[in-house]
Amino acid sequence: MKIGFDNDKYLKMQSEHIRERIGQFGGKLYLEFGGKLFDDYHASRVLPGFKPDSKLQMLLQLKDSAEIVIVISAEDIESNKVRGDYGITYDMDVLRLIDAFQERGLMVGSVCLTKFNQQPAAIRFQERLASLGIKSYRHYRIPGYPNDVAGIVSDEGYGKNDYIETERPLVVITAPGPGSGKLATCLSQLYHEHKRGVEAGYAKFETFPIWNIPLKHPVNLAYEAATADLNDVNMIDPFHLEAYGKTTVNYNRDIEMFPVVSAMFELIYGECPYKSPTDMGVNMAGNCIVDDDACVKASEQEIIRRYYKALCDKKRQGSTKDDINKLELLLRQASITMEDRTAAKEALERENATGHPAMGIELLDGTVVTGKTTDLLGASAAAVMNALKVLAGIPHEEKLVSPEAIAPIQSLKTDYMGGRNPRLHTDEILIALSATAATNSNAKLAMEQLPKLKGCEAHSTVLLSAVDEKIYKKLGMQLTCEPKYEEEGRLFHQ
Repeated sequence: MKIGFDNDKYLKMQSEHIRERIGQFGGKLYLEFGGKLFDDYHASRVLPGFKPDSKLQMLLQLKDSAEIVIVISAEDIESNKVRGDYGITYDMDVLRLIDAFQERGLMVGSVCLTKFNQQPAAIRFQERLASLGIKSYRHYRIPGYPNDVAGIVSDEGYGKNDYIETERPLVVITAPGPGSGKLATCLSQLYHEHKRGVEAGYAKFETFPIWNIPLKHPVNLAYEAATADLNDVNMIDPFHLEAYGKTTVNYNRDIEMFPVVSAMFELIYGECPYKSPTDMGVNMAGNCIVDDDACVKASEQEIIRRYYKALCDKKRQGSTKDDINKLELLLRQASITMEDRTAAKEALERENATGHPAMGIELLDGTVVTGKTTDLLGASAAAVMNALKVLAGIPHEEKLVSPEAIAPIQSLKTDYMGGRNPRLHTDEILIALSATAATNSNAKLAMEQLPKLKGCEAHSTVLLSAVDEKIYKKLGMQLTCEPKYEEEGRLFHQ
């Protein structure tokens, strides 16, 4: 895979810039941390070379001066809001985050429950935190937020919130997901610190959109695709343009909120230290792109993947949280079509040739391998086996798992387990391959190639079963599917 991003430069540059910002505010900084601190796979997909834990590694360089406050909306606790990538509720994710931070030597100071209004589930969660020895605080909904600035920045507004006790110069405010109230928490703390005579500042760390690359750069368009359910729109920062005569990129929510944030700063400190939303940010990612073409190509594929996902969600569920029209617009703005997904093009051609579902896998060197549906294997299983043969240099015609070994597995599925489909799924053929590897050197060699599938593009001409999708995800492959079922006439699909 072609590297487009210098991760080592990013870690060094980003941590130095945050240290500078701490110094700018007299030694105390509340840093709103947007996006994912762990497993930032979106960033690693659109910026090849960006490691999924880069932001965490950057924080580790500052760990002696940093503490973390995790923010969660009491409304999200009450509604049992679920984090889609992990399938766990936001309150459980708070506990997961605390474990993950502490295992890496980062200090978690406390948890803040925002939009608190005596929600029973929120009260129970706060009691659970107390039983675990974790400090927690309550912040309340403020009437007129965010437009009644005078009312918000008063003892009847921020003044009613609990003051979060912190002890280190860098306070990182993070959350399980968007809409948790990170900005309000930061500004509430600034109000309370000022009342206590403590000089403190605020900054925002958000990877996307990247402020110092063009507005319609595919990396920034891919961010819009990733937030198609939030109606985020990348925009030229008008405040920065007016103040400095320079064009920078931000997004609508920060631009819309900036006059309010500026007015709040003025009420708290007498003046706002920033002239634009871009000024508030500390993101250095744009300075670490070393191969723009690699990032462009990676981002184009991300936009296509997001579009396919929305189409598949709509097919499966009858609706999608993503705005399909917006995703189609982003495809046009990036000047790309579905034809630009090589794995999809090859898979569809294989399906047309065989008359049955097919799968295409584009390896990291650009080689495309396909798999067809057979009596023994589903297309997704066949494609993985064919890819492993190519990677291992094993002739295509060689059988890594003999039909005689597959037959008992098929019998188990249909005769004893009540299954309808005798063909092996991806997990089943991999288990059969691992068993064969004990006595077959080629099977063992093929098994050793599995890590090389990570990052490969894959496309199925039909919607895959949950088990096949899960295996492709575990292998680290970038999977898309055509929004259609293998058996379109059926009402129930597994």
